Amino acid sequence: MKTKDLMTEAAEAKSLSKVKKIGILTSGGDSPGMNAAIRSVTRCAINAGIQVYGIQRGYQGLIEGEFIELDRYSVSDTMQRGGTMLKTARSEDFKTEAGQERAASILQTFGIDALVAIGGDGTMRGAFDLSKFNVPVICLPGTIDNDLGYTDYTIGFDTAVNTVLEAIGKIRDTSSSHERTTVIEVMGRKCGDIAVYAALAGGAEGVCVPEMPVDVNRICNKIITDGHKGRTHSVIIIAEGAPIKTTDLVDEIKRVTHKEVRQVVLSYLQRGGSPSSADRLLGTLCGAKAVEVLTDPNFDLGSYAIGEQNGKICAISLEEAVNMKRDFKEELVGLINVLSK
Repeated sequence: MKTKDLMTEAAEAKSLSKVKKIGILTSGGDSPGMNAAIRSVTRCAINAGIQVYGIQRGYQGLIEGEFIELDRYSVSDTMQRGGTMLKTARSEDFKTEAGQERAASILQTFGIDALVAIGGDGTMRGAFDLSKFNVPVICLPGTIDNDLGYTDYTIGFDTAVNTVLEAIGKIRDTSSSHERTTVIEVMGRKCGDIAVYAALAGGAEGVCVPEMPVDVNRICNKIITDGHKGRTHSVIIIAEGAPIKTTDLVDEIKRVTHKEVRQVVLSYLQRGGSPSSADRLLGTLCGAKAVEVLTDPNFDLGSYAIGEQNGKICAISLEEAVNMKRDFKEELVGLINVLSK
């Protein structure tokens, strides 16, 4: 009887849902775990009786009407792959009011009731602008930078940190052999989370991030002091948006310490690779939550951001999400300095 009641409730939810057809896109920089999110949204939506269309090449593809219908088999064998099966692109056209109005018109032409957008800050702000044209949008946090204030973690961040950790391990081996200091540049123009988490988990001797001033004297002092104690190699992690350029930091360390210093820029290496279990899980749970919101009979056809807060997947107003400031964990930098003494 209980099983029958649950089945009846599910059928009633399907019939009451205002959403019958959705579009899904990925925009901005790709991140590992996006495919897990696409798969989850697609299969959960189909299970709820919703037709799903994939939109290729992000907002630019939306403006140009690049729609493909997705079924359960379209997303098979994708969860373990990095990148995004829907491709991604940055769109200058979409940044204009005319471009956003055209995107809304295209969605109406295809009979799309709501849009699911996966991406970072730029994607979400674009989605918020689009929502002003009466387009319901559900956003999922797909970015390696972990720079969105409303969610504890973003899809792709964990994989990126693990990629940096693997590089640190290999670089430390050769740094030790040659008794040199290596400065590793990681992604993060405005957010230093990749640098901080990788430095903390990788045992780096120093870290430089956009959120804090760089104490070059402390770094050089540590390298010299460690050398007197018999430690002849070190690894420094610097985010690309740090207050000092990587080349300038390398030159200054060379000048002060008179030691051999090498620079390694990991660049787009951090975006690729098979997503970690954490990113696959986060993408899957966020995708399922998005469909849960869309199929809620009380869904008011508004716009929401899906994310993780205190270990729980939740949905909040998209307007609230794009305006939330991110808290930088400065205490972690202090811990890195303590542990590297």
